[in-house]
Amino acid sequence: MSSPVPPRSSLTHRVPDLGAMVLLLAVARHGSLGRAAKEVGISQPAASGRIRSMERQLGVALLDRSPRGSRLTDAGALVTDWARRVVEAAEAFDAGAQALRDRRDSRLRVAASMTIAEYLLPGWLIALRAERPGTAVSLLAGNSAAVALRLLAGEADLGFVEGLSTPEGLDGTVIAHDRLVVVVAPSHSWARRERLTPGELAEAPLILREHGSGTRQILDAALAVHGGLARPLLELSSTTAVKGAAGSGAGPCVLSELALGEELSARRLVKVPVAGVRLRRQLRAVWPAGHRPTGPARDLLSLTARETGA
Repeated sequence: MSSPVPPRSSLTHRVPDLGAMVLLLAVARHGSLGRAAKEVGISQPAASGRIRSMERQLGVALLDRSPRGSRLTDAGALVTDWARRVVEAAEAFDAGAQALRDRRDSRLRVAASMTIAEYLLPGWLIALRAERPGTAVSLLAGNSAAVALRLLAGEADLGFVEGLSTPEGLDGTVIAHDRLVVVVAPSHSWARRERLTPGELAEAPLILREHGSGTRQILDAALAVHGGLARPLLELSSTTAVKGAAGSGAGPCVLSELALGEELSARRLVKVPVAGVRLRRQLRAVWPAGHRPTGPARDLLSLTARETGA
């Protein structure tokens, strides 16, 4: 009857560590414990102690020591051959792991809400390219709810959202602040108003972003105590479409100030102040809870903090 095979966990107690095997191979090459110690970057006493520990662990003498140097015993020569195979396998393992890291570090999948994707992210990605020219970046743009779903499904490495808080299941950090403003076409009656009341804004049919967008979430929360939003005049899924509809004179809209610089400068749209309502919001970088960004995602996160002064 054959003896039972010992559990693999016991190998850690019976098999020398990789560093000891590398040292033994160096001794075999140089025929000198001192030169072997220098090659692996340790002192000669430390090398001698490591070989003696290895001999005690295996229960056999590995070296014959003399003033002329160190020579492998017959058992030492056999152990060295076995050790060489283990070290070669470890080198292959390390090369494979490095290849996986290189593949990970050569790509970056970013998911971003529409405002951030259109008005902030391009500049950040240009700066990232200067630091990591070999990184291929793919961008998935959608509303903040869609960004959260992408991250939770493992389809993105880093996300950027707008809204009141970090979406459930994600960790995040505030990278910038933003303000929503009410704008109308110059021909609209509100264009001549000094300011609106929150009640007037709540009662008016607006051109709005869809549910799930950070813009809509902030507006819903801000006007909840004033009766909530009226039925939308139009509900559109992109900032550009909302701006276009408002600019045509269809009605008022509420958008990020980041998205309106050109239209306000050219007076294609006019800003209408609203008294007594807070329309500021935080822009966040987010990632799956417990998985801090690494590689290019970590670099992009650091870069956004530098660019925005967060």
